[in-house]
Amino acid sequence: MADETSPRLTHLAEDGSAAMVDVGDKADTVRVAEAVGHVRMKPETLALILAGNMKKGDVIGAARIAGIMAAKQTANLIPLCHPLALTKVSVEIEPDEALPGLRVRAMAKLTGKTGVEMEALTAVSVTCLTIYDMAKAVDRGMEIDGIKVLAKSGGKSGDWKLDT
Repeated sequence: MADETSPRLTHLAEDGSAAMVDVGDKADTVRVAEAVGHVRMKPETLALILAGNMKKGDVIGAARIAGIMAAKQTANLIPLCHPLALTKVSVEIEPDEALPGLRVRAMAKLTGKTGVEMEALTAVSVTCLTIYDMAKAVDRGMEIDGIKVLAKSGGKSGDWKLDT
């Protein structure tokens, strides 16, 4: 076990078993997290998506909704996450010809006792998976990559931003 001065995993009980963190005594604060990721694809696939010519329909619109819905289901997907009353989730999807592909950015927000990093990451992940699902008929070699938290704010640990 870690001593009092070294960091320890918060989802482990003293005996080493998995445990949900008790956040009952924490103060409610505004908490925001942003995450990003991208889907790399053939230039032709990106062109089809942007032209709205995919057989499954509006890839970007469907992926955005899927990401928002997924953020709201994070506690059902990740075993030790708390169910949260999110007050805002946004998903932005931007084409990037240099990849080529689509860049995804998600933000999750609430006023509560625990952070929303997992919700932002889940939104990005499911958005990317939906893009893959809707375009796989024309490009099975797409790559999902770069999923990470960019920043978080609120709570006892305060603000954090990824060094880039």
